[in-house]
Amino acid sequence: MTNDRSTHLRLVNGDAVQAPGQPVPFRTSWTADELMAMTFPEPRWAVPGIIAEGLSLLAGPPKVGKSWLSLGLGIAVASGAKALEAIELEPGPVLYLALEDTARRLQNRMGKILGGQPAPKDLTLATTCPTLPAGGEEAIARWLDRNTNARLVVIDVFAKIRGTTPPGLSAYDADYAAMSRAKRLADTYGVAVVLIHHVRKMASEDFLSEVSGTNGLAGAADATLVLKRARGTADGVLHVTGRDVEEAEYAMAFQPAAGLWHLLDGPPEDHALSDTRAAIARHVRANPNSTPKAIADATGLSHENVRKTCQRMNADGQLCVNATGHYRLPGTESPGAVPGVPTVPDHATSSTNAHHHEGQPALLPVPAVPADEETHQ
Repeated sequence: MTNDRSTHLRLVNGDAVQAPGQPVPFRTSWTADELMAMTFPEPRWAVPGIIAEGLSLLAGPPKVGKSWLSLGLGIAVASGAKALEAIELEPGPVLYLALEDTARRLQNRMGKILGGQPAPKDLTLATTCPTLPAGGEEAIARWLDRNTNARLVVIDVFAKIRGTTPPGLSAYDADYAAMSRAKRLADTYGVAVVLIHHVRKMASEDFLSEVSGTNGLAGAADATLVLKRARGTADGVLHVTGRDVEEAEYAMAFQPAAGLWHLLDGPPEDHALSDTRAAIARHVRANPNSTPKAIADATGLSHENVRKTCQRMNADGQLCVNATGHYRLPGTESPGAVPGVPTVPDHATSSTNAHHHEGQPALLPVPAVPADEETHQ
């Protein structure tokens, strides 16, 4: 495996340490002032904002659409089309290892995604590859040597290529070691390598905890992406976090007829409001004068989601709220509603005293103090 094409990883200023008779390696140590004086190139992006050079782990439940997503991204990068029908990118060669597919299934999927457009010649597909310890690492490296401007390598799925666990290693160490081989390829060649993986059956509030396996997988990866989609629905959320990517959530929708994922405008919660609002409205209709906590407990929705949704529904005129935070539907009265307290009249506000009342409750006027009492101590 050579690193001739990895010069972009070398420092623009500064020499690497070279052992006699050995290839020039990457420099791995500096003094603090040397490091701060260095100039490094910007990371190369396969999909700007989502997939950068380095090792990314894309996880999701079975049949959620991971393969459609990764193949669609591979076609977009190889052809220069917009990724997720929204993101401009720089085209380049792509290697897609579809290790759970057949040529016929790949052809059918690509036909859907391409929609009559010509297939990109810079997309190389393979349905077999040795495991990384048994020659797979060298095989991928040879392809990268032949395609010096490659931008993306997709391995679907990681379990097919990781190889057997060396004896004596803990589960964490075994996961980390398996990931390290793929990361070495990504770092040496300065290319984005995406490993497709699965998540646990048990859901978690922290999407990183849903990745199947130990923390060694996410710990070794430069970025982790988790795709979630409720079974039977088209909308999904892509959770992203990593060293070179900002942590974010992207609302997406899947088009089964075209086999394409595309980005939706706005944050993900905006696209989950229809079902959430319906559940809240049903509960409030049957239980007027409910608090967000009571609604959340009854519907199984998260309290934070219910609280924000109730506020939005109130702003949209779909709910009414009283001063104590109890919600009801418009046109209905709260059970046992207490008549409102009449407003206490305020004394006249003038240009000289207006600033004294800003943000203060209205007060009854105070009689003036006689002049002889003002000076009394």
